[in-house]
This record gives sequence, structure tokens and C-alpha cells, in this order.
Amino acid sequence: MRDEEAVRAASAAYGNGTLPAGIRSRLLPGINGLTVHVLEAGFEPAGRPLVVLLHGFPELAYSWRKIMLPLAQAGFHVAAADQRGYGRTTGWDPAYAANTHPFGFLNVVTDTLALAAALGHRQVACVVGHDSGSPAAGWCGLIRPDVFRSVVMMSAPFAGPPALPAGAGAAPAESDDALDAALAGLPRPRKFYQRWYRTREANDDMLRAPQGLRDFLRAYYHAKSADWPDNAPRPLGSRAAEEFAQLPTYYIMDRDRGMAATVAPEMPSADQIRTCAWLTDPELDVYVAEYARTGFQGGLQGYRRYTDAACVDDLGAFAGRTLDVPSCFIAGRSDWGVYQTPGAVEAMRHQACTNMTGFHRVEGAGHWVQQERPDEVADLIRAFLRDTP
Repeated sequence: MRDEEAVRAASAAYGNGTLPAGIRSRLLPGINGLTVHVLEAGFEPAGRPLVVLLHGFPELAYSWRKIMLPLAQAGFHVAAADQRGYGRTTGWDPAYAANTHPFGFLNVVTDTLALAAALGHRQVACVVGHDSGSPAAGWCGLIRPDVFRSVVMMSAPFAGPPALPAGAGAAPAESDDALDAALAGLPRPRKFYQRWYRTREANDDMLRAPQGLRDFLRAYYHAKSADWPDNAPRPLGSRAAEEFAQLPTYYIMDRDRGMAATVAPEMPSADQIRTCAWLTDPELDVYVAEYARTGFQGGLQGYRRYTDAACVDDLGAFAGRTLDVPSCFIAGRSDWGVYQTPGAVEAMRHQACTNMTGFHRVEGAGHWVQQERPDEVADLIRAFLRDTP
């Protein structure tokens, strides 16, 4: 997307009154090579402590719309940006062949530091991350605890830095390859969604889904929510293929299907769509319009950083370091993301985070917890901030 298109997009309302009054949209140039689109609430009066919200995939700054005002009403300047690779933020390369190193967690921390500085803050009272934004928030607090004074991680546990040695051919990539090979050998051949998300065909499969982009996103969001009755997550015993095969197909896909075909059978009925209060049709239209313009590849680069040797090497320097600022974890009770990586929850709670004060699973919510149950999530974050020195 060209910069002039981004300016027009950022200056235009999302439409149909879907952005609550009191939240403003603007572009901030010169943010670590990006022009960043940011949503803000509680920006007046000046001098309020800053809370930064980092979204995940396939989401946007817009995904935080329901909890921004409650946090602002608690006395905070609240900022949610379209992350590198997403939405109305520009300055990133949308090509599959683009260098993935800028999407590595170390550079994402730099993005977030630069954003806070551009907003006029030397410290961030709390950085909150959901999905892929969760480990990004964890890395912010681990690498720069002098700036990021507390961390809330949502849906995806933060297991801490990789063990040494790290480098080309590091364990995560080898492990995914071995897992995928084992899944392929099951009586019902399967494949690991993260490995598939790194392939060239993933973007086009979703962007040009046979059912249309709108129905694809509706089915994808539905399948990972508490509205889908088969979401009953539990810890997995190991990384064995038979264990992983217990995950829903949006995590452990059928071998011969892309994501569009995977979620198509889970398309909600017209009645379910009409009664879906957490994602109305006008709200869904925002995601459809944004992803129709940008595609998914920018977000998919976030999965490729796990096998990019330079990105892995960046993080190896922090081996053995812990997240010591106050932290907490929030997820939906029906969110399989909590347990998709065996042992990650235990590593987060007992090794990676030395000052974790809460582990919360919200009833009636799936993966999109801050959209499905915004009041409960806002209450949990406000309580955490109130009780954090």
C-alpha cells in the first residue's frame, strides 16, 4: 500500500460508527522506518501514564476498541497500533520474498520503543499483548524493563528466551519439521498450521478464499471463539503427533487442505451471525476492508521469524534472562491457544516470569478474549494496574 493511500485510509472513519467515540485515529511517521497508524484514547490531559496494546494475527489495532475507553477512564493514555505488517501502518515490504528479519521480536521491541517515544513517553506503565502480540509484550518487558514497567500477556504463553546455542538450524525449525513429518504419517494425515503459514501459498489461500474473504474471516473468527462448541482446551501430554492431533483442525490441519477449506465447514449460520454481539457485520467489514487492501503476508511474516536464523540469533543473546517486571496472563476459557505448545504455560509461570501475579481464564471467551468479553478483560487489566507498584 502506497503512503498516500495510507494517509487517506487513516483519515477516513472505519464506517458505520464502529470506532467508539473518544478513540482517535492518526498516523505517526518516522517510527523505526514505519509510518504507524495508531488508535488512542485518554490522550488528554497530557501526562497520563501510557498503556500500549499489541494485537495478534489476523487482527488490527481495531481489535482493542472495546477495552480502550475503560482503560482510559481508569486514568491512562491508551495506544493501540497496527503492527508492522498490518492495516494502515506502512513502510514494510508485503512480498513473500521480503527479508523477515525486520519482523523479528528484537525489532518489534524497537518499534514499540519508538512508538512510545513518538507519543511523548519515556516509560510505558504497561504493555499488553494478545496472540503474537503476547510474546512481543513479553520481550518488551524482558529486554527493556526500565521502559516497560509491567506486562499483560493474553492467549499465547511467553516461555522466555531460547536456550543456547541459537543459530541457523536451531531447534524450533527442526522440531516443526519433525512434527509435521510425524503428523503426515497419522492414519488421518495432518500438518502443523504454523509451518503451513510459512509457505508461499498461505496468503493467497486466505485472501482469495473460494468462499470469499468475508466468509473466510467470519468462519475463522467463529471457529476460534467460544461460540464454537468444540473448543474445550486441555493441556497436551507431549509433542507427539497423536497428542497434537487432538487440537482442532485450525491448528492441526488436514494434510490436503489450506486454511480456507479448513474453516469453511465451521461457517456460522445466519442466526448465529445475527446474534453474534462481539463481532457484528459492520465490525467484520472493518477487517475485510483492511485485509482486502493489504493481504495477510505482513502478518504471516511473524510466523517465519521463528525459523529465520538472524531472528533466532538475536534472541539467543538473552538466554537465561527472565521477565522480572510485574506480569499477568489472561485468556479465554475456550482458547486452545493456551495449550497449543506443551509445557509453555508451566515455563511461563515457573521459569520465564519471576513476578507473575495472576493467571486468568475468562468464562465465555475463546481466542478473541478482549473482543468476546471486553468488560471482564478490562476489569482484570485495571485491577492488575491498580495493584502493581
